[in-house]
This record gives sequence, C-alpha cells and structure tokens, in this order.
Amino acid sequence: MTEAVRPQPTTRAEDEVVDLCRDLIRIDTSNYGDGSGPGERAAAEYVAEKLAEVGLEPKIYESERGRASTVVRIEGIDRSRPGLLIHGHTDVVPANAADWTHDPFSGEIADGCVWGRGAVDMKDMDAMVLAVLRDRVRSGRLPSRDVVLAFVADEEAGGLYGARHLVDNHADLFEGVTEAIGEVGGFSFTVNEDLRLYLVETAQKGMDWMRLIVDGTAGHGSMIAKDNAITELAEAVARVGRHKFPIRITKTVRAFLDEVSDALGIELDPDDIESTIERLGPIASIIGATIRNTAQPTMLNAGYKVNVIPGQATAHLDGRFLPGFEDEFHAELDAVLGPRVRRETVHTDQALETGFDGALVEAMSAALRAHDPAARAVPYCLSGGTDAKSFADLNIRCFGFAPLKLPADLDFAGMFHGVDERVPVDGLKFGVRVLDHLLDNA
Repeated sequence: MTEAVRPQPTTRAEDEVVDLCRDLIRIDTSNYGDGSGPGERAAAEYVAEKLAEVGLEPKIYESERGRASTVVRIEGIDRSRPGLLIHGHTDVVPANAADWTHDPFSGEIADGCVWGRGAVDMKDMDAMVLAVLRDRVRSGRLPSRDVVLAFVADEEAGGLYGARHLVDNHADLFEGVTEAIGEVGGFSFTVNEDLRLYLVETAQKGMDWMRLIVDGTAGHGSMIAKDNAITELAEAVARVGRHKFPIRITKTVRAFLDEVSDALGIELDPDDIESTIERLGPIASIIGATIRNTAQPTMLNAGYKVNVIPGQATAHLDGRFLPGFEDEFHAELDAVLGPRVRRETVHTDQALETGFDGALVEAMSAALRAHDPAARAVPYCLSGGTDAKSFADLNIRCFGFAPLKLPADLDFAGMFHGVDERVPVDGLKFGVRVLDHLLDNA
C-alpha cells in the first residue's frame, strides 16, 4: 500500500502576510483603558472574514459593545492529542501621529519594514497566524493536532474584555487545550553571524496597577499648609521612582543568563549581573527588568484651582513582581511609600513560570533551526504581561513564541509602545515559515 503524499507548503502565506499586517494596522483599535477608544469590533470582523474565506467557521464574541474577539477551532490530524492554542490581541496602545515618521495607522512600507502602531505589538503575529492557517486550509494541510485560534480584545488594558471574558464565560472553546503560544517570544538576538539566540518566553512578571492616595487639609493657597497632600504624595512618588528593588534571580532568568554567558564567552559575575545584561544591546531593557521587582510612577492628579490647596492627591504606579516574590514586593513598596500613603489596586494579575522542556519546546527549537541554522532557542522571562495570564487559569501551559529574525541593530524593545514602531518585511516572512513548520510537528 502506497503512503499518501501530504500536500506541501506554498509561498502564498509569505506573499500575503505583509498585506494582512498592513490591513490590520490600518484598523484603529487604540485602547485607552477607559472605554473611550474605537474598540476591536472592526478588527474582529476582518479576521473572521479572512478565516471564513477559506472555509472556516469563526465566531465573534462581544463582551461589551465594540469589544470583540474572534475564535475558531481547526481540526488536526491526530484528534486524540491535546489541542494547541494560538492567541493574539488586536487592540493597540494609542499613538500620536505628530510624533511619528510615518502615520501610525497607515501601514506604510519603508526601509524594508512595515510601520505602524501594532507592527510588533502584536498585529505582526496576528497576520502571520492568519497567513499560515489560511494557506494550510486552502492546500488541505491539517496541523498535527487541533489548533484553536483566538484573536482577542483588550490585552493592552489587562484583558478583562478579551481573554478574561472568554476564559470566564466561554471556557468550552478551549476544551482539550493544554498548551499555548502567544506574543513576545521567538525573536532573535544576534551574537554573531554563526549564532543567534531566539528568546522563547517561559515566564512573565505579575502586575499590580495601583492608585496611591494621600489625604490632607484643604485650604487657601495663600496660607501656610503643614498638611499638604500634594507635597506628601510627591515625596512618596519620588522615593518609589528612585528606589531599586534588590536583585532576585528566578529559575528562568538564571537559565537565560547562563545561555548568554556561554554565547558571549564570558563568566557570569553573581555580584555584577547588570554588567552582563548591559552587553545585550537592544534587548537589555527587557532583560534588565527581569532581575528585580519594579514600580514605576505613571500618572499624577491633584487640585482644581491654583489658589486652592486640595484635600486629596492621587498617583498611579505600574508595579511588576517576579514569580514567587509578590509578597516581598508589596511589603517593600509599602515601606518605601510610608504610612501616609494609601494604596488601592486598580488591576492585578499573576506571575507565570514554566519549564523550558517538553515536545512543544523541542518543536519550536527545531522549527527555528530549520529556517535559521544559526538559531539557538533559549528561555527568558518577560518584564511585562500577556493574555497568557488568563489562559493559564485553564491549566494551559503558555509560551511566548511569535518568531522574528531581526536585524542585529534594531531596537526591538523600543518598538513596544514606542514611537515609529515597525517590523521588518523579511521578519514577517521568516515568522510565517517557522510557524508553518511548527504546526507540522508541534
């Protein structure tokens, strides 16, 4: 009996990924975090249309008016195996066009890159996934196991209207899924032409977005005030902004640093870890934030008239804690703030950490090597957070894997929420090839 010949990959996915990315960027899905943005409905409908074009039956889930996510399940060759979730968000942080070289919602191609808000966070991955799965369905190439695609809303504001809504209200969509891949992983760091490290996210810091409140005595601005809320709050915020939390090396960070030390041919000095991280160039800011807890002041508010001393002043902090160090983080933060400052949580979510092992990790590593012989996959901890925090509540093991082969001098970390966000066209095509390879073997 002759074994059936399986259909082979086509170049169609590579051909259309750039246009898909540009189309998605042109759909303004700015998320201001207060419900004032346009929402994600238009993007959800675009994604659903592109999936339906090839015969799939996606469904749109709207948690609030305009806050929409698109989900579809694609049956795999071996349906007895647990499923794989591939998730991406369609919302983006806002952008001021006057600050940009190219309009952030134009999807313009210049200097070999697609420019625009969401180009790396994360409409590039959305486009790669769409291109790969559309091509596979058209050519009859089933993935090795069931794949659930989820293009979700609201990640940039904590995911309450997106991933969290789906997990809490539509958990059946992810029945049988045990592993997932999402954003901020699989990107390259060039050591030399013979070695590129590809950072696969296996951990991420927890978050605590909080409001700080100081009450004082209201009064006339011309009077001497010994109980000025603004003064007390400003001093506390300044203390936090200058505070350096102690270095804490987690399992994932230790593994990453060991890999980097080996790749760079240097001995890691446990008393001067930061000097090693400084040698990482464009990714140093991401890695540097994973060796300690952090709390960054981001907003201040007080008063309503220049000659009135306000009775209350408020500020906001973006707090991030390492896996296993949440209690230490809060205790130290309170000591820095002092007794006059009340702290309220605006949004909090868990830290995550999993091992760099198993068949899926091996498949990711193999897919990278197949398309870049200089590739070495290494684990790392993300300083921020993703929708993996929600999906992990379904006992899904989550990884960051949105593969991109990047120019050695590209400030990739600066692309996230930064001005002039852009993704190399060649990087998009590389990601398509790697993801396609992964779905044959994951």
